[in-house]
Amino acid sequence: MKTTKIKNLIIVESPAKAKKIESFLGSDYTVMASIGHIRSIAKKAASGVKPIDTEHDFATIYEIDPEKRKVVKELKDAVKQAETIWLASDEDREGEAIAWHLCRVLGLDPAKTNRITYHEITKEAITEALAHPHTVDMNLVYAQQARQILDRLVGFELSPVVWRKVPGGKSAGRVQSPAVRLLVEREREIEHYQTTSIYKTTGMFNADSQSFKATLDTDFTDKEQAKQFLAGLPGSTYIVADIAKTTGTRRPLPPFTTSTLQQDANNRLGYSAKATMSIAQGLYQSGYITYMRTDSVNLSNQALAQMTDYIGKTYGDRYHQFRTFTTKTAGAQEAHEAIRPTDIARESVPGDSRAQKLYDLIRRRTLATQMADAKIDRTTITIDISRHQPKFTARGEVLVFDGFLKVYGSSKDEILPDLATSQAVTASEIIARQTFSRPPARYSEGSLVKKLEELEIGRPSTYATILSNIQLRGYAKKGDSDGVERPVSELVLQGDRLSERTVHEKTGSTKGKLVPTDSGIILSDFLVDYFNDIVDYDFTAGIENELDQIADHQLDKVKMLRRFYDPFHDKIKDSDKIERSSVAGQRLVGTDPKDGQPIYARMGAYGAMLQKGDSSQEDAKVTFANMPEGASIAAVTLEQAVKMFQLPRKVGTTADGQEIIANIGRFGPYIKVGKLFVSIKPESPFEISETKARELYQAKLEAEAARHIASWGEVEVLNGRYGPYVTDGTKNAKIPKDTDPKSLTEEQARQLLADAPARPARRRGRRKAA
Repeated sequence: MKTTKIKNLIIVESPAKAKKIESFLGSDYTVMASIGHIRSIAKKAASGVKPIDTEHDFATIYEIDPEKRKVVKELKDAVKQAETIWLASDEDREGEAIAWHLCRVLGLDPAKTNRITYHEITKEAITEALAHPHTVDMNLVYAQQARQILDRLVGFELSPVVWRKVPGGKSAGRVQSPAVRLLVEREREIEHYQTTSIYKTTGMFNADSQSFKATLDTDFTDKEQAKQFLAGLPGSTYIVADIAKTTGTRRPLPPFTTSTLQQDANNRLGYSAKATMSIAQGLYQSGYITYMRTDSVNLSNQALAQMTDYIGKTYGDRYHQFRTFTTKTAGAQEAHEAIRPTDIARESVPGDSRAQKLYDLIRRRTLATQMADAKIDRTTITIDISRHQPKFTARGEVLVFDGFLKVYGSSKDEILPDLATSQAVTASEIIARQTFSRPPARYSEGSLVKKLEELEIGRPSTYATILSNIQLRGYAKKGDSDGVERPVSELVLQGDRLSERTVHEKTGSTKGKLVPTDSGIILSDFLVDYFNDIVDYDFTAGIENELDQIADHQLDKVKMLRRFYDPFHDKIKDSDKIERSSVAGQRLVGTDPKDGQPIYARMGAYGAMLQKGDSSQEDAKVTFANMPEGASIAAVTLEQAVKMFQLPRKVGTTADGQEIIANIGRFGPYIKVGKLFVSIKPESPFEISETKARELYQAKLEAEAARHIASWGEVEVLNGRYGPYVTDGTKNAKIPKDTDPKSLTEEQARQLLADAPARPARRRGRRKAA
């Protein structure tokens, strides 16, 4: 059988990228995708050999991922037919490692196989890359391997300690743990914050039939001071003492890096870091933007020339200003580019609105970097008060040249009347308003990425993973709060009349902020006490710096791993001495006023819970209750806790006399009748009436009846999301479309189950030493 020869085989990471690149090149090129990594570190030891041999230079055993076996076979077949092979995975450490793994699995020599890199997926960029191939950069591969080995060792050795010693503990990650610590420390700052209030004074003034607002340059520490000041104002005159005019400028921000894109997309669009990177990946693979994992703010000469031409033609030459930016991030790779559109003239991209919004954000930011400063005229007016020392100050500004702001739309001017020094103005109203100091804000995904970058923890390729993992593992969650209303005192002077009024403002409202869970708090405290290096910011940043040194051929991989692993492993061995009882996770909330029993908030198998009674006391009666929704171990009050022990509550009986019990479970409030559980959201288990409970119970019975078509012991015919099916509890079988489910006999149902394919067993890849 004749086989078709492949003249040039290009291997990329994704099918979308393969399709795009193949469209640029002629029939001499075949482009295939590895679909990301094809190998990973083996999960378990084989034949007594550890996947990572810590005693022999951290030799590592890799295995082909089971779901990639078909891909690997196809690539091997193609390689056999190819005259020339080009490895075109992404231009970062992960991409370099993918290229190296491809060499090992496909029988290629990393020192001789063509490796090409590019910042964007355009015909020009790919053609340029093919004209200047190189080979796999083993230093980048070593840096990626070192990070992967570190993370695996920490996870595999520390996580079992966490399971044994930390109530509710699941796992611990090398880079995720410092991120959780940041959230915990911020939460404690908020808890311990003492709010103070002062009185700020503003006045509405009139001159030449125009009104303007001015602010007093002195604040008052309490109401009496403010009242005394306002009471002395009637009869005073207000004179313009000084008018200062200055010209200011506003400059555009640098183009986007991975970090700043995630921050801006979170702040402006509400996108999570994970969503931002997923959308950006799609834009990159479609050829609309440059590579999205970068810490550089450089722009290529080609991009600069393209923008010079576009800005001149679209806005005029006076709007153009050539700029270069310097990357300040540690370990940044200046050879890379910032994130930018591949064609600045393209205003829209195909796809959904989320992709368009992110593309628009990138395009405007990029355009602005090469546009002129905005020019602003600022005016500051100082108003003297006769017989009083404080002064009022009014500030206004007018945009005289929009410059780069042109791409962001209009800005609002704050215009002041045309006044002269020594001119008298009148006050229509002066208000001293109570204002409260605010605790530090909780981190959003965007602000946490910014903080991690400031601390030099993580790199462009890891930020989204860090934020995703701490939430998936239950150590942090996004918390929304409507806030609470609080009274605010206002003193109002109108003419000679001084009055006092109380208004209300909402405080504490948040949306999408990251809040550490009880599990996250306990884990963080445990690591600080017993494995401090893992959550130490400087230590973690130092590891990142050492990984950069490996990539730059300045540090040996094995030496770096040894320096980290030996002291870490010693602490793991010493962890047997840690008493589980010494690990925080229990707080005395108070004493139940009815029976005098102590009530504790603590971690249980499924999260935070309440316990009444002291389990350390012999013959003590101990009962448990769920934690109130939204409460935490640190913040739950005695009143809340006592109320929870009123559950389970007997609501009444069903029409046929069965008892109805209301309670709260892992998935929210419910009622229970016999063995049947019925969700009662949004009803309260403390307040639901017998009538309402009966209604919900009856509705559940009807829904269950509609779901059950027939049954013979363990074999049932049910209505599911995708239509009727047969099940025995472990195996499901589709019912043929031309068969009425109600007509099925037991024999037919059992035959359908027997004929249904078994669920495929997960196969293991044969492990090979690298």
